[in-house]
Amino acid sequence: MSGAPLASIPVGVIVERVKAASPWIDYLWRPVSVLVGQPDTPSWTKLADNGERATFYAGPGMVELHRSETANYRDNLATGTPALWVVLRETGAEPPYALYLVTADPAEGEGMTEAGSNIVEPVPMLDAVRDAIAAFVAEHHVQEVFVKRERDRANPEALGRRRPGLPKDEQ
Repeated sequence: MSGAPLASIPVGVIVERVKAASPWIDYLWRPVSVLVGQPDTPSWTKLADNGERATFYAGPGMVELHRSETANYRDNLATGTPALWVVLRETGAEPPYALYLVTADPAEGEGMTEAGSNIVEPVPMLDAVRDAIAAFVAEHHVQEVFVKRERDRANPEALGRRRPGLPKDEQ
């Protein structure tokens, strides 16, 4: 994506921390939902904790919408269960992750998995966000017409031919 987004949708991100059944890590973290708008709550506020599972308000995010990605947004909406991809990056400190990105573009979300240390999870898209994205697609999507290029015909007279029986360097 290039340039500034044409529209942005403010969201708040909720993450879950679950005790891991592993000798190598203490907890598993994953985004579980988004809120419409950005609450006036500090990032990484604990919302609930039962000892095994805790939820946190990770912080505010923006779903940025670009005209060049409307086909991806449209395909996401057409699945019947549209999602937002939330990306968390390790901080090496407390809190252990920082909210990096929230996107409605499945390709961008999938591309974020290549870094290896990111946590990337799709979460359900709320109706208000879906409606805003659908309106953006309706306003900005331009169907690209596929044009099959016609190949030039080969000229058999232009093809190099060698006389039989002569080595390549004597032709």
